Amino acid sequence: MFALKRELKLNKVETSLMGGNAGFKRWVYNFGLELLTASWSFEDIKASDSKCLDAIKKVFTSCTMQKPEYVWMKLYPSTVYQSAFIDLKDAFSRWRKGLAKFPKKKSKKKGDSFTLYKTAGIYIEKGKPPLPFTNRVVINAGKLIKLPGLKELRLKEGIDFICSSQTFTVSRTADKWFVALMLDAEKIPPIFHPIISIGVDLGVKVLATCSDGTFYDMPVTTKKAKIKLGKLQWRNRHKVLGNKKLKIRASNNARIYYTQLASLHADLANIRQDTTKEFDH
Repeated sequence: MFALKRELKLNKVETSLMGGNAGFKRWVYNFGLELLTASWSFEDIKASDSKCLDAIKKVFTSCTMQKPEYVWMKLYPSTVYQSAFIDLKDAFSRWRKGLAKFPKKKSKKKGDSFTLYKTAGIYIEKGKPPLPFTNRVVINAGKLIKLPGLKELRLKEGIDFICSSQTFTVSRTADKWFVALMLDAEKIPPIFHPIISIGVDLGVKVLATCSDGTFYDMPVTTKKAKIKLGKLQWRNRHKVLGNKKLKIRASNNARIYYTQLASLHADLANIRQDTTKEFDH
């Protein structure tokens, strides 16, 4: 399996909808994190993290979502909050195994994301797999994509072939929204050139330094992007994106600056990634 990622072409209403779904998942993730850590203070509870989260999920579905102040949650697909609990289980599992740090609360500043997936399928007999493609979304070639629980959305770059996927992850980078879908297909193995292998050190001042003494300079586009980023940071060094503890709301200029900052960081990362790929070939 491998992922196919495309940028979404959204209007203002669709952008607000994506932000609402991401905010819903962030709220549920932080809600589950708070209740799970609070349950550790009770001596009578000795269940595992997974079982505790299952119980918290039942409380959230049967009690929290039924309250009048949380009616807005029913406007979004149920798979959004279900995926939030799945991610929380994975985060605690990795922490218990020593593979990651203790899970932290989700924040808007680090980008928004949420996951959608198709759950229904046509089962002829109980206990047997469903009919092919009934539990998946079929995507036709073109610039339109239908996400489970949401309406049909446009893509900036079309898909050149017919494919299907069950899981869709929508994420935001700066002010752009992307969708990544999992495809059941074998990835083409990399082609290795018949040359003598040497050690390569990817640096900061230069792109790469080889063990035989040769080095490759950074491309001009990287230098220009870093200069542009440095100037933007220096001109806006006193801007702060609000403060919740002090109840200070962020100004419009601060929001515009942090959006531009995230966009430049993304552009610089894309340039480095493209340059590294060219260097590999």
